[in-house]
This record gives sequence, structure tokens and C-alpha cells, in this order.
Amino acid sequence: QLDQIIIHQQVELLEAILGTETSSKYEIKNHLGQRVYFAVEENGCFDRKLCSPIRSFTIRIADNAGREVIRVIRPLRCNSCCFPCFLQEV
Repeated sequence: QLDQIIIHQQVELLEAILGTETSSKYEIKNHLGQRVYFAVEENGCFDRKLCSPIRSFTIRIADNAGREVIRVIRPLRCNSCCFPCFLQEV
């Protein structure tokens, strides 16, 4: 049972030095600071560079044994008031 989760993004050394954005990785911890899940964002370099805030992605959340427990998919969508039917969705 989890009554609270804490999410920490892991910063890649290459990302910190070069200022380039890589696929994001996250540790999901319980209130004691113990890792209970690990999440990885999957997307392409093109998406991260050119479509950053509206980029498409898949986030796979796995338990400590490496078994996928949740998959979150967000397609590339338009973020414009001119196209309200194309707003973000997950």
C-alpha cells in the first residue's frame, strides 16, 4: 500500500554537461525514500528538440523486479485554441 509517492528525475551526466535533453528517467519512492518503481520516458531526439512541450512519449513504469506495471502513452497533439479537438491526451 502506498499512501504517498515521491518522484525524482535522474539527471544524466551528458545532459548536464552538454545541455542536451535525453530520455527522462525517474525513481518513484515511498514516504520512507525507498524506491518502489522506476520510470523511463521513451521518445525520439526529434520530439525532444522540436516538439518539447507537446511531444509524444511513452512512459514505462516498472517495479523493482523490472516488470512493467503501467504504460502511459501520449501521442503528438496540437496545443492550439484553433484546434480544440486536438488537445493533449494521455
